[in-house]
Amino acid sequence: MEEGMYRAVSGGRIALQRRQYSASCREFSVRCPRLQLRSLSAATCSVWLAAYGLFVLSQNSMVLSAAIFITLIGLIVYLHFVKIDQESLLVIGSLGIQMTSSYASGKENTTFIEMSQVKDVVINEAIYMQKVIYYLCILLQDPREPHGVSEVVPLFQAVLQIPARRIICEERKPSVGWFPHSCFLVQPLEELIHC
Repeated sequence: MEEGMYRAVSGGRIALQRRQYSASCREFSVRCPRLQLRSLSAATCSVWLAAYGLFVLSQNSMVLSAAIFITLIGLIVYLHFVKIDQESLLVIGSLGIQMTSSYASGKENTTFIEMSQVKDVVINEAIYMQKVIYYLCILLQDPREPHGVSEVVPLFQAVLQIPARRIICEERKPSVGWFPHSCFLVQPLEELIHC
């Protein structure tokens, strides 16, 4: 198992783990920083202080009740649907690709893509907050048109920009033509499995 520390687009530290179970089975796992109690407390206190200020001005106790209710509902939604603690990508050469996202609330979301549906794995580029970022995507084959693409599935959405180039290309530097400003860098799927 190899582990490396990197920075996400947001500036937070992320850990990338790579495990190789066999020649055709590999797992990539990205761990995001845990929710900090300090930032959670600061956000909650600021909302409640603003609500208390409105209560003092309006003398309406519904303002305080609404602030507590909105804060709790917002926290539950954030922990259950937004804050991802860990994402993993399990690539099994002859079977398929399994993507798993673990949320802060404990909820897990797993998606499996059969290898016969995968056309290719690419590094896509996008503009995010005045900078160009690169992220991994899986191109799915269009069942009606053999040379077409039916869907583009982004990987590791929690951190958006992971060191995508390092995941695929680190051990294959001589064989990968890296062009940082190209729209797509097509990487043969066999190299992702066997790199």
